[in-house]
Amino acid sequence: MKVSLLSIIITPLLLIGCNPPLEKKPEPSKVTRQMAEFEKIDALWLIWPTTDHKEGESVEKVTLSIIDALINDLKIVISCADDGVLKEAKSKLSEKYSDPKNLVFRVIPSVELWARDMGPVFVETENGKHAIADFNFNSWGYSDTLDQSSIIEEKYDEKVAELLGLPLISSTMISEGGNRELNGKGTLVATEAVEQGRNPGMSKVAMEAEYQRLLGVKKTIWLKDGLLEDSHTFLGPLSASDTTKAYTVVTTNGHVDEFARFVNDSTILLASIDSTELEDPIARENHRRLEENFEILSASTDQDGNPLKIVRLPLPQTILTTMAPGDYVYDYIKTLDYQDGSQFPDGDTITVVAPASYLNFIITNTVILGQKYWREGMPDKIRMQDAAAKRILQTVFPEKKVVMLDALAVNLGGGGLHCISMHQPKLLANQD
Repeated sequence: MKVSLLSIIITPLLLIGCNPPLEKKPEPSKVTRQMAEFEKIDALWLIWPTTDHKEGESVEKVTLSIIDALINDLKIVISCADDGVLKEAKSKLSEKYSDPKNLVFRVIPSVELWARDMGPVFVETENGKHAIADFNFNSWGYSDTLDQSSIIEEKYDEKVAELLGLPLISSTMISEGGNRELNGKGTLVATEAVEQGRNPGMSKVAMEAEYQRLLGVKKTIWLKDGLLEDSHTFLGPLSASDTTKAYTVVTTNGHVDEFARFVNDSTILLASIDSTELEDPIARENHRRLEENFEILSASTDQDGNPLKIVRLPLPQTILTTMAPGDYVYDYIKTLDYQDGSQFPDGDTITVVAPASYLNFIITNTVILGQKYWREGMPDKIRMQDAAAKRILQTVFPEKKVVMLDALAVNLGGGGLHCISMHQPKLLANQD
């Protein structure tokens, strides 16, 4: 979930008291680049979940399925919010794996599990070493940088830098990893609506200067809007049909990793809408937005002036479900002030729309972890869409094994598999 029920679930002062602000190291030499996700990695970072977004939808089960798919091939760093969570995670994983040599455990205070957004952004500097780029954080636009949960999450990457002995390059600019796609050569793709919404006082020129300073970006391609079902929840419910109003689930307002992803330094996957779905108002608006972004990408070039290859990957049809009082997301979104003037029907079951996407996949050295959606009782078309998505992912990653996981439990918190993970690039030979 892209915000927290911090005041209900934990005592902020206890967390802050246990973790005094870290003294930031002097900035390292100039950043040359952020390594692409499709390059070799040393580890994948995950945050051990402590709650479900909807009763009966286990986020822990999704986390375990990620570990199970990767544990034989890759080091997995399990970040735990405190010693109690660490004890629980170790106990459950030791029961499942008799020799968990690829599991590394760290205690790092956190509220949520969205490692992609506040986790360590590893960059390469001109002296051939690694550093961590440290953007500011305001709970995905649902709060501000001084909110206690925002402060805890913002310091997550600082703690990683301390644990790994890496310098920080910090910025007051607010930006989340899920809204930045990089090709490893200097080209960045980002959603304009998200970055400008987080930084209303900054021009795009000023933001591009920060991307260059923190990430070594040479060229930024600005896409317009993200997917409709990724809209900020406080904007009001969406019209899913003539009679159905569907709430988004504390989403980001358009992260790029939901609809556009680099698969190599010159090829980008872009979501598309099946023409048979255009009677659905959500799909119809997504079609308009995606085709506008397709035109932008088609007219764009990379850092060297070369055109990008664009491969289309269909989105699944709109996935609707319900939430009720007691569900973690429900209990948060009922507290929001809705900008469209609507009143939340507190106490009643509501319809919610999942930010369902085949683009929110994890890339590792040998495996691609994608999302699938068909369950017993769902339309057979969704099963066909799942299969088509897997085929396309296999085509663009021919040397890797593609594994599709049921990640709906994570989606119902506002993100996906990519959102709850962070890649750690292969350590450079001359790193201290």
